[in-house]
Amino acid sequence: MEPCQGMSSDHRCTGKMSEEHIPVHDEFIYCLGAATQVLKFGPWRDLHKARDDASPKLLFLIIPGNPGVVGFYKTFMQSLYCGFNRKYPVWAISHAGHCSPPTGMDMTDEHDQEIDDVFSLNGQIEHKLCFLKQNVPADIRLVLIGHSIGCYIILEMMKRSPELKVLKSILLFPTIERMAQSPQGKIMTPLLCNLRYVVYMPLYLLSFLPEVMKTYLVKLALHGIKSVDETSVVASLNLFRMECAANAMYMGSQEMVKVVDRDNATIKQNLSKLIFYYGAEDNWCPVHYYEDIRKDFPNGNIWLCNKGYRHAFVLDSSKEVASLVINWLNELPNL
Repeated sequence: MEPCQGMSSDHRCTGKMSEEHIPVHDEFIYCLGAATQVLKFGPWRDLHKARDDASPKLLFLIIPGNPGVVGFYKTFMQSLYCGFNRKYPVWAISHAGHCSPPTGMDMTDEHDQEIDDVFSLNGQIEHKLCFLKQNVPADIRLVLIGHSIGCYIILEMMKRSPELKVLKSILLFPTIERMAQSPQGKIMTPLLCNLRYVVYMPLYLLSFLPEVMKTYLVKLALHGIKSVDETSVVASLNLFRMECAANAMYMGSQEMVKVVDRDNATIKQNLSKLIFYYGAEDNWCPVHYYEDIRKDFPNGNIWLCNKGYRHAFVLDSSKEVASLVINWLNELPNL
């Protein structure tokens, strides 16, 4: 599976590395026949071909929420990469079909390996497992970091592929149960399951707007958030492509139907590898979900945010949440 397009750009690290330029490799590939964006801080070449004493022995892989646009996580990734002194690569993989591919690349490739309905929730899980199989050697240890529905995907990955060498899975603002019953789910379920086709025509019309107007609309939508990360503004432009928005909404409709019961068996089997972080004011996974899982797993690493971070933390708190992750992992003796 070869990259269709690779692009490099420079971003700055914070703290003691603030004067250094840290390159991020940005590429589009086909995975299970679907256009997929991959961001990579650190070694970005094929890890299968980089097998020497100096090659990485551990990989951080970020599984996004929905929409699964990896550009939202760029600042978060950079902070993680710098926080571990650039010792470990930090990668993020988009959800299939959620990022607008470059000119000349179609959303799907009929010549690539395919599965039925790669844009479904189940398809997205298989999409991540396929990516790992094709791009990461089996002996490399993994730190999996999921956000929102990405947490559900990670639990499914661990269930379906127990051979994965997962050192730790960090589940941020996890939507792993009763999504349709959550306050936000009650609002979104009718829209995603019954009315999403009504949204397609306005999205189609908006796709013809010039970039400057699209950027203005994104900033207008986010105007109530102080200190919005500029990378989030750029990432949001993907959603003006109707295919991307439609794929995200379709996946969302399946989340409302399929994410019902918490997978206690998988959690119990992997409890020592899991860290949960719930929001104190999160309408996708309200506090009583946190209280319920704490009762069921009193010995688990399950935390409730006391810092006021929003469910969509990537909009304005990427560095702060990255610092939490760094502190948790620095306590591991075998990192």
